[in-house]
Amino acid sequence: MSQTPPKATYRVRNWAQYDKALIGRGSLTVWVDRESLDSWHHEGPPRWGAKFVYSDVAIQLLLTLRAVFRLPLRATQGMARSILDLMGLDLDVPHYSTLCRRAATARIELPRASEGPVHLVLDSTGMKVYGDGEWKVRQHGYSKRRTWLKLHLAVDADSHEIQAAAATEAGVTDAEAAPAVLDQVEREVTAVGGDGAYDQAGVYEAVARRGARALIPPRKGAKIKVHGNTKGEPDPRDANLREVRRLGREGWKRESGYHRRSLVETAMGRIKGLFGSGLRSRGWLRQATELGVRCRALNIMTHLGMPVTVKLV
Repeated sequence: MSQTPPKATYRVRNWAQYDKALIGRGSLTVWVDRESLDSWHHEGPPRWGAKFVYSDVAIQLLLTLRAVFRLPLRATQGMARSILDLMGLDLDVPHYSTLCRRAATARIELPRASEGPVHLVLDSTGMKVYGDGEWKVRQHGYSKRRTWLKLHLAVDADSHEIQAAAATEAGVTDAEAAPAVLDQVEREVTAVGGDGAYDQAGVYEAVARRGARALIPPRKGAKIKVHGNTKGEPDPRDANLREVRRLGREGWKRESGYHRRSLVETAMGRIKGLFGSGLRSRGWLRQATELGVRCRALNIMTHLGMPVTVKLV
């Protein structure tokens, strides 16, 4: 009888630097930056109706504070007022109703520090809008009033940065959302990794348009589409399938670097652990903005420092 191999253990090599980064996440100076304060008031083109008083940068800053410290909108207004008072700045703070209204139209920019070609890993996760809590579900089962959104992520496998994000309804599949997520990435893409849910022709076509290699495991029972003795352009999915047949599924995953895909699952776990697995906002546009703000905040935390681990066993 075969024995289960021992579970791998890892050690953090840069604990001192990572410890400082974890402490820095609670510093208000990380989240309230001078650039945002200098651009506090709206200076855009004139528009019909009521004029904007606060810039999108200011709204983005306050919504980020709300996400990081898990505050209601009213408490966000109060916290911002106290921060500006302590800094001695004569700036007005948006009313909580203004924050709620502007959240539906705010444009969230993901801060990105890494440059050059990127190896992307894709996946999605569900974010609860409303419904029964996990304790009630465990004890009594779930009811029909559990509603979720899906958050689709594209993560840089080297820097751990979120390069693109999209929010969709729960019924949208990973393969359907993948082309739109890839279109958000402006850098050169060398490879795109994803699980079997991305094994669709549309995903391979979207990856091919970026000139990248698709590291997607073909489903079991997959067939070669373009054989070697037939005319036609080589099919990238066929190349993966041939490698799987030659090396075995596990061998192909090791040789191709497919297991780096787990980094996107780590990113999704960090989002839920830091900001919660549910959404506070009501209304589709505000919910999409809330997810974008969480991705922005996670990138800022990533820039502060990440652990460097080595495998011991």
